[in-house]
Amino acid sequence: MNPNAFGPPSVQQQQQQQQQYPPNWQPQQQPPPAQIGLPPSAAPPTTMQAINPGIPPPTISQPQGGMLNGNYQQQLSTSMGGLTVNPLKQQQQLISSPGNVSFSNANPITSPQIQSGPPLTQTNTQLPNGPPAQQQQHFPPNLQPPQQPQQQMQPTVLSGPPSNNNNYGAAAFANGQNIKSPTPSMYPPTQIGGPQIGTPAIGQAIPGGPNQMTINSANLPGLPHMPPPKPTASPFMAPSPGPPPVNNATSPLPPGGPQQPYAPQQMLARPGPMPTNPQTQQLPPAMMSAPPSSMGGPPSMSGPTLTNSAMSGPNMSGISQLPRMPPMPGQPPNAMPGYLPQQPVGFPPQPAGYPPQQPMGYPPQQPGVFPPQQPGGYPNQMLPPQPGFNQPPGPAGQYQPQPTPQVQRRLDPDQMPNPIQVMTENQRIAGGAFVTNQPGLLPPLVTTQYLVQDQGNSSPRFLRSSMYSVPATADTLKTTALPFTLIVSPYAHVNEGEYEPPIVDCGSLGPIRCNRCKAYMSPNMQFLDGGRRFQCLMCKVTTEVPTEYFAHLDHTGQRVDKYERYELVLGSYEFLATRDYCRNNTPPEIPAFIFVIDVSYNTIKSGLVHLLCSQIKQILKHLPVDQGQDKSLMRVGFITYNSTVHFYNIKSTLAQPQMLVVGDVQDMFMPLLDGFLCHPEESEAIIDALMDQIPKMFIDTKETETILYPAIQAGLEALKASNCAGKLLVFNSSLPIAEAPGKLKNRDDRKLLGTDKEKTVLTPQCQSYNNLGQECVQHGCSVDLFLFNNSYIDIATIGQVSRLTGGEVYKYTYFQAENDDKRLIEDIIKNISRPIAFDAVMRVRTSAGIRPTDFYGHFFMTNTTDVELASIDASKSIAIEIKHDDKLPPEENVYLQIALLYTSCSGQRRLRILNLALLATTTLADIFKSCDLDAIMLFFAKQACVKLYELTPKVVKENLINRSAQILACYRKHCTSPTSAGQLILPECLKLLPLYVSCLLKNDAISGGSDMTLDDRSYVMQFVLAMDLNMSVTYLYPRFIPIHNVESDENGIPMSIRCTHEKMAQDGAYILENGVYLFIWLGQSLPQSFIQPLFGVQCTQQVNAERFAITGDTPLAGRVRDIIEMIMAERSRYMRVTCVRQNDKLESVFRHYLIEDRGTDGSASYLDFLCHMHKEIKDLVS
Repeated sequence: MNPNAFGPPSVQQQQQQQQQYPPNWQPQQQPPPAQIGLPPSAAPPTTMQAINPGIPPPTISQPQGGMLNGNYQQQLSTSMGGLTVNPLKQQQQLISSPGNVSFSNANPITSPQIQSGPPLTQTNTQLPNGPPAQQQQHFPPNLQPPQQPQQQMQPTVLSGPPSNNNNYGAAAFANGQNIKSPTPSMYPPTQIGGPQIGTPAIGQAIPGGPNQMTINSANLPGLPHMPPPKPTASPFMAPSPGPPPVNNATSPLPPGGPQQPYAPQQMLARPGPMPTNPQTQQLPPAMMSAPPSSMGGPPSMSGPTLTNSAMSGPNMSGISQLPRMPPMPGQPPNAMPGYLPQQPVGFPPQPAGYPPQQPMGYPPQQPGVFPPQQPGGYPNQMLPPQPGFNQPPGPAGQYQPQPTPQVQRRLDPDQMPNPIQVMTENQRIAGGAFVTNQPGLLPPLVTTQYLVQDQGNSSPRFLRSSMYSVPATADTLKTTALPFTLIVSPYAHVNEGEYEPPIVDCGSLGPIRCNRCKAYMSPNMQFLDGGRRFQCLMCKVTTEVPTEYFAHLDHTGQRVDKYERYELVLGSYEFLATRDYCRNNTPPEIPAFIFVIDVSYNTIKSGLVHLLCSQIKQILKHLPVDQGQDKSLMRVGFITYNSTVHFYNIKSTLAQPQMLVVGDVQDMFMPLLDGFLCHPEESEAIIDALMDQIPKMFIDTKETETILYPAIQAGLEALKASNCAGKLLVFNSSLPIAEAPGKLKNRDDRKLLGTDKEKTVLTPQCQSYNNLGQECVQHGCSVDLFLFNNSYIDIATIGQVSRLTGGEVYKYTYFQAENDDKRLIEDIIKNISRPIAFDAVMRVRTSAGIRPTDFYGHFFMTNTTDVELASIDASKSIAIEIKHDDKLPPEENVYLQIALLYTSCSGQRRLRILNLALLATTTLADIFKSCDLDAIMLFFAKQACVKLYELTPKVVKENLINRSAQILACYRKHCTSPTSAGQLILPECLKLLPLYVSCLLKNDAISGGSDMTLDDRSYVMQFVLAMDLNMSVTYLYPRFIPIHNVESDENGIPMSIRCTHEKMAQDGAYILENGVYLFIWLGQSLPQSFIQPLFGVQCTQQVNAERFAITGDTPLAGRVRDIIEMIMAERSRYMRVTCVRQNDKLESVFRHYLIEDRGTDGSASYLDFLCHMHKEIKDLVS
């Protein structure tokens, strides 16, 4: 979806925009839960609607606390209802802990068992003086936790409605943070059930998992005001096989609700006002107008029922719903017999003369009358065991709750696993120091702020694995369907407080290596025979220690000089290379940057040439500085071109620059041997004079037919003549159609995108640029393309030069210097200032039994082992798939070593070594417990972009869905206790897999259709292939930040919210960014107190969206500007800021990036896709 290419909104969207929610919804009062110590008769039933509305229910003192975290199982059981429920699930008495009670780090006290037989689906009971079930404390890596009995792994379980075993009063944990229970709502909320307790299948022991997370997303500002598009057919929304679903919005029901002949007891609500609770917690102002959907309000009664036979699409207000069943004869649409369409309780009165309004997706209701609900089952499903039916009676005096009838309830999207919860919880648990002193340590998430302490394994910023416990056999890996992949960013940025890999100089001896596998000396080498030999733990071969490197061993078998040598204690370090590692055994020259500038009519007219020439002096101040240097040593050169190529002599001894023109573009050569590449400080005056002359020389040019291939070839010849590596920054504006090598045809046909024939326009139209790229790699010449196209420019073809040389493509469609000047100059500065390696070769070495097989990224390979990179910088990564060729010994570690041979920006030839030790295992649960989802998703994204050149989009998407379902089905089948097939159980590390796969399927790189240009599609595909982990997380799931509630005296970037329109308010302002685009959305009801200080106008409609600028000189304006600049500083590119006012024509583009919602192209929402995944998993498991 290209924000630059848009049209007027469709009639359908205009109709949708007319649908607005009632403007003044007030949250309903919420009855509190039962109080501890009440007699059995006073215990509240699970079904909140069945409470007698005339009698206020008893209350419980709730512990005060901030953000919810800690026991995922206990908290979610109080806040979510389900997809389906385990029919064998027992009923338990509500047992709660008094508020504000701190637990010590004693062993957990488990809940009393009431029932024998099958293991419990959820164990939510909690004793007053013990921690929550399955709670596990987290300690810094260098501290040992107190001994605790082995615990079961805690998966995320999407299960049935809560029984009376919910803990509404959760106590505080030992870390001093009080855990605040979710506020019970007037209606039973949807639920993700707790973890599965029981014996796993196939006899595997499941060790204790990490602490589970939860954040009550309802505390985030949220109010849907943008109605979704009308439902369209989607492959994920197909009805599941089996009996037709029950449509509660249209099926005829007897008065008083559905009949449940097997329910022993039925409690119907009386008409009248809902009970109020004087102690109900006051909601923040942002929540006061939230609809019931975000406040646990009345569930949606429309759409099919989710039963235990199949998982159909869920219903949620504000998200497109499934097609409904037709109304029964004699019944109006959306009517429920027995429920008169009257004004809902607590809603403002409707204007006279208008029919009663209902919240979107809610059935008409009668004041005080709510459908009775059944805690344990849905239609066509078994009820939970009752006393007397294969169930022993409970302890004496214990209340046995009875089920009450219930109708279907919608899924609450707030209670589904989401990235905001996961990231916040991981920051709380894993933030701080990450010590790499043990094999198989799962690192913090990419988004977590942490500090790496290198003690033998490489920093996860340089090297991440998709799994840290590796299957011992290929069959086990195949069973899990997980990819074993490495994400390598060998030149990644290090954070403040961390150290760059130190440089080790072994003198003329050179780096010490294993004789057999050629692995470099590392902490994983074991010294023997008094220090005279060392054993390589990769290939098990011993090698003699050179005399110059010898040192004695101490009584522990360690070298006495171990802590004086970086290579024996660190996971990341560098060796100075000897002549043997240089091209032609000759030390390299200092690398160079060459600016290759298009001076045709288009670039002169747009202001590009004048802008570049005026800013070159500022740009050259940011050339990269090598480790140990105080200033940059890199050289620069300049070439211009239109239909011919022009070289410039900028030697410092000249009075003025000289220009040499090569008119024969068929046979490019370098006309200048001395003076082309110079140091910018030495030739500062000449460079300034040249930058003044270039715009004047070409100001009257009429050249419109340009070349490109000869211009890149000219830069390559210049580097070859200087015998140095370097990078070309090529600024090009149009398709090369002049008569010259590399001439291209216009084959623009966007209608092919999204079809089986799209690969015909996504693959190069000729091999010229591929061959040129390969020649560039052989001479260490990298190419970055800066494209300023107003029409088709064929990135699929010319972008091959960047792809093969380790470069990248920048695109500025419809560039105008007065609007895009800062964006371009900042991009160039970020490009040339970041850490970079030139003329590099990378090789991966592994333990015997595994080997690297497939590589994905921007590079070139002439054989199966060496990755050749003309350059690699801090924002690039390469994905490497590892496969088995033998069995791994489970009792031994798995060792990996990445070696990058490169030329630094000061001209030194070096080797950067990255080491990683993993664990080998035969236990599936250990594998799932140690997965890195961010690494898995980046591998899937890069692999999918490569496969799109070979397969159809449909096949690529199906393969993604099938593999994801196989991963989760394997966990469901082998790593959880036997439970109802209706439950969706997700491993803790992979609980966001369905969401991220859904995001990837919607991504423009995979699913871009005819609504985007061919160049846009090729651009984003190359962008994904090159990007690193930091970028990929935000690119797949955009960051969505509210800014209308910021305070001017705050610091940092505000907390993100979920990327869905349900979290938006008409009186709100939001930033949405994915690393490529940055949108600022302004609601039409934004108060003047926010608009005036920022823009100096009275309302949103007066803000100039075309030339967006924060013009105010107030503290609030400065704060918002700072937020935008902080976001830009985190990204490798300076994003174009696009202002979107509510109901503008650009809003459809903005909505495309609200990734949890149904796509504007009809693609499934997150909840729809989750249900589809559940069905796929059930099919595989059964």
